[in-house]
Amino acid sequence: MSTEAPPLRANGYRDSWCGQVLPEKVGAELRVAGWVNRRRDHGGLIFIDLRDRTGIVQLVFNPDSSGESFELAHKLRAEDVLSASGKVVRRSEETVNRELATGEVELLVTGAELLAGSETPPFQIEGFSSEVGEDTRLRYRYLDLRREQMREALQLRHRVVAAMREFLDGEGFVDVETPVLTRSTPEGARDFLVPSRQQQGSFYALPQSPQLFKQLLMVSGFERYYQVARCFRDEATRADRQAEFTQLDVEMSFVDGDDVIAVNERLLAHVFERAGGPRIETPMQRMCFDEAMGRFGTDRPDLRFGLELVDLGDALRATEFKVFRSVLDGGGAIRGINAGRRELPRSELDGLISRAQELGAKGLVWAFREGEGWRSPTAKFLSEGELADLNRRLGAEEGDLLLLVADQPAVVNAVLGQMRLDLAERFDLIDPEENRLVWIVDWPLMEWNEGEKRWDALHHPFTAPAGEFDPAQPGAARAQAYDVVWNGQELGGGSIRIHDARTQEAVFAALGIDAETARARFGFLLEALQYGAPPHGGIAYGVDRIVQRLYGAETIRDVIAFPKTASGFDLLTGAPAPVDELQLKELGIGIHKPKLAGH
Repeated sequence: MSTEAPPLRANGYRDSWCGQVLPEKVGAELRVAGWVNRRRDHGGLIFIDLRDRTGIVQLVFNPDSSGESFELAHKLRAEDVLSASGKVVRRSEETVNRELATGEVELLVTGAELLAGSETPPFQIEGFSSEVGEDTRLRYRYLDLRREQMREALQLRHRVVAAMREFLDGEGFVDVETPVLTRSTPEGARDFLVPSRQQQGSFYALPQSPQLFKQLLMVSGFERYYQVARCFRDEATRADRQAEFTQLDVEMSFVDGDDVIAVNERLLAHVFERAGGPRIETPMQRMCFDEAMGRFGTDRPDLRFGLELVDLGDALRATEFKVFRSVLDGGGAIRGINAGRRELPRSELDGLISRAQELGAKGLVWAFREGEGWRSPTAKFLSEGELADLNRRLGAEEGDLLLLVADQPAVVNAVLGQMRLDLAERFDLIDPEENRLVWIVDWPLMEWNEGEKRWDALHHPFTAPAGEFDPAQPGAARAQAYDVVWNGQELGGGSIRIHDARTQEAVFAALGIDAETARARFGFLLEALQYGAPPHGGIAYGVDRIVQRLYGAETIRDVIAFPKTASGFDLLTGAPAPVDELQLKELGIGIHKPKLAGH
């Protein structure tokens, strides 16, 4: 545990933190307070490990010096709240605990007071077992947060946010709060809606981000804004995503993308230095979107290992293998990965095929290079020349395992991009001590949504095009956008914004948002852009993700004080939950319950 502690004003409960009872305090009379971490009865003496947020100190209850408090010590249980006073003495050499900062000393108790008793906890705080399920931890989160690991995670989170504020304050940014109750606007995810009692039939929405308000602040002339904002998206949760999350939001006026990136590289370097993260070399690496997708199949590439994707379409353009030929003739792609020299049984190769299908592919071709050809069920369908060319393009050597996927380009990239990560973990190819940060730049402005037959914004509809925007060719437009990726995880993303109403209306139209809808939903922004809007841009970071990565947690739930479950349920409070009929009536809302079959 850390021995760092804020100043403490002496009162009737304590005049010292537990973690500050150090060797230099030997001979001092101190009072400490905290939770009973552990109790040990050695017959003539009783030892209590007392815990507060700064650490643990050992208390010694002796019948000769502790008086009535000795009887109290007999009754203490784990997690009781105790205040104790006494003299700091050195431990004997054989009883020194080198693992504790306070391990060379102990407090010889002369008086103690039980401040609050505790029921037997549903799980041990001291000696916590990893077998305790997450549901139990979340149900009793106030107890889970007493654990050293959870306390350290939240203290790290505090240092991260404090460092962000420290840096941005020093750079002349102004912290401005924006509304939590706002208008529902399409920004990519589903809104959480809040019914209005005073305007029945109308709804507020919780903000997915402060995007529109921070742009309005630039129109207002604040020029440099930031906010540690709560954001809400009604979407499925995962290891690095919650329906409600914390975002560092930053915006600047009279800047281009290089200006924003330069400030944010210094921001990240400052935060990492303050929070104990890796040292950041600036300027950081940049990689264009097309290169990231081509080499790694994702816009969030993990650069700590190879296994890069290779385009094999040209080598198979004239193939007589009907499966490959039909994919290429239909505008699809064939790409592959050289997984290196491996020996896998057929059952594990079948498992790779199943994994590819689970990720969305119709199938997977596996092969081992043997001589100039392949050992593979597919080898008989390919010519010697095609096999030789494929080996050359994949850099295959004797015994290398080759994995190929043929499908639509987006499917191929998604499948091989994820399988690349699976293989790296499976074959232990990632050095946990290595850290690679990269900016992904030069994004497409829009992507075609085949299912909905429409264009979607790759970032959001307020992202500025690079150069003139041609509404007749929306797919050709590039965006002034940038994401920062750390070891395959997106930490933040942003862009230069559209700052003139005419371009914004043209982008809306290309996205299928007609003029009437645009005016209804974004009229306040379009109007503001007509009153002297400066060029501006910014970025937003997922604070939870940054802390998760710095702490090495498997999920952001371990760095959030009171998170939801994967299904979005709050086990501590029981939310979401039904509300009284009277509340619904005041809102003018009725609940429609679907009829059961047969009724």
